[in-house]
Amino acid sequence: MKISRRQALKLGLAGSGTLLSPLGFSGFAQAQCLQEPLPPGTQLSPFSPHVERFAQPLYIPEALKPLSGGSPAGTGARGAIDDYEITMRKQFVELMPAQNGQPAVTTEVWSYNGAFPGPLIRQRKGRVSCIRFINQLGQDADGTDICTSVHLHGMASLPQYDGYAEDLIPLNHYKDYYYPNNRASILWYHDHAIHKTSRNVYMGLAGMYIVEYDREDFCHQADFGCLPSGEFELPLIIQDKTFAIASQDHWRLVFNDRNHLGVYADVTLINGTPFPYLNVKRRKYYFRVLNASASRTYQLALSRNEQTLTIAGDPITVIGSDAGLLAAPAPLVAPNQPLRIGVAERYGIIIDFAKFPADVQHVYLRDLGFADNLGAGATSLMRFDLQPDPVIDDSYIPNQLGIVTRRDALERHSTQTRTFRFGRSGQQWGINNHTWDRGYVAAQPKQCDIEIWQLVNTGGWTHPVHIHLVDFQILDRNGSPPLPYEQGWKDVVVLNDLETVRVIAKFAPHRGKYMMHCHNLAHEDHDMMTQFEVGTDGPDPLSEPAKPLPAQPLSTTRPPTASDGPFPPQCAEVLPTNCPRPPLNA
Repeated sequence: MKISRRQALKLGLAGSGTLLSPLGFSGFAQAQCLQEPLPPGTQLSPFSPHVERFAQPLYIPEALKPLSGGSPAGTGARGAIDDYEITMRKQFVELMPAQNGQPAVTTEVWSYNGAFPGPLIRQRKGRVSCIRFINQLGQDADGTDICTSVHLHGMASLPQYDGYAEDLIPLNHYKDYYYPNNRASILWYHDHAIHKTSRNVYMGLAGMYIVEYDREDFCHQADFGCLPSGEFELPLIIQDKTFAIASQDHWRLVFNDRNHLGVYADVTLINGTPFPYLNVKRRKYYFRVLNASASRTYQLALSRNEQTLTIAGDPITVIGSDAGLLAAPAPLVAPNQPLRIGVAERYGIIIDFAKFPADVQHVYLRDLGFADNLGAGATSLMRFDLQPDPVIDDSYIPNQLGIVTRRDALERHSTQTRTFRFGRSGQQWGINNHTWDRGYVAAQPKQCDIEIWQLVNTGGWTHPVHIHLVDFQILDRNGSPPLPYEQGWKDVVVLNDLETVRVIAKFAPHRGKYMMHCHNLAHEDHDMMTQFEVGTDGPDPLSEPAKPLPAQPLSTTRPPTASDGPFPPQCAEVLPTNCPRPPLNA
């Protein structure tokens, strides 16, 4: 296949020489954790070796158990602390099994506890997690120590546990992070190291974290337990990677940010498995879907054909977004209603395999492609293999799902509107013409104030914008209502080319400095990230630095007892929701 010079320029390939290190760059040494941005990756070809599709079963991760021996789901009294320990290290993992007389193919990743993706963590709302992250990653291809910072994306953490970009864990150091698990949602933890996030996440430092729904999260508490569970509730972590052949039985990951435009690869992994299949019974399944890619946006739909989109009215029903249940289910039917999922977005979806005719044996999860992606158009990501007979299914989808504060009520209580422009100047991405500067604060909302933030895309690209600490609601897109499945609590919003999106949030519960950035991680690294400060006199995000090994016993460390109070009166305001508020002690 020939590539034109125009295509090469778009892909960032023109002028590249030979394939360099597994990270796509060479000869760039740095002596400390706080470094200048990485140079653009160089890569001869954007194409990986052939990977047979639908030849491997979907890997289904088990939940990590606390060190105390407690339940993986964190059952027990609220307020108790569950201790976890996760070591970041390099690990060879099997990419493809041995078959047809050929040896298994392995690849080296940067891992949490040797798992790829990282271990699944499940917690009950109201219990506290203490997770010790230990950095034993060693050095990169240039002999530079790999430093990390861990962000639990979607958690309302105190500033010193939020994974602030400059709050780094050097090699052979550790840090204890405390998470309140104060809202039920699909979260994920990933690297957030300054100027290295795209590389570190791409190399494997990402994992899903679930805070389970409780009765009080449902509009009608009698619906608690209605959703598919157990073997019928599964995570789907979507990532794209590019590989190069190092030897017959070893491929290496190739990182290339295409001159800071983005990391776009050609092999799709789901739960670490390339193009997997999943045997399913003819009943409803609940999938928690996470886009953990570095840059790629997906548009998901079901099809009965691997190669094309069949127009059969097979719906994906969205029941939850980044930060909780939707107020009502949102059924989506391709081709006009795919599920767009930008980088770092999460959606809870229901697929009812009982609705397919008996002669349908395979259903494909297809990506319809997205205009601003580089390379790779529409393709099938995974295959569902339907077992022949229907089974008893007592799960159901309520017409009213979760409790969502009404947008009009939030807007009536807003105190200020701020505008942030996302664009590119020269070789750097910025927000309001600023690149990252720890001494610069872009906004200072008061604690518990409700504000409208107007996010403006000045053109040329799509930006998935993430605001730390808060859950927000989307008010409108260029004056039009948000998509049905976006009308819930979110912490990431896809900001399309030349689009203005208004979001509204209560800036609570904590005081202190938090980041906002584009979650196209190449844009974040170069340097589309800023910070805001909630209230005054909040904890310094650098106040609890990582400590050198050997580590103290976890039981000797506990979170700070100081509160964020006294809370201002607006923190206690209860605004109208889509349904009657259930009794808290029901």
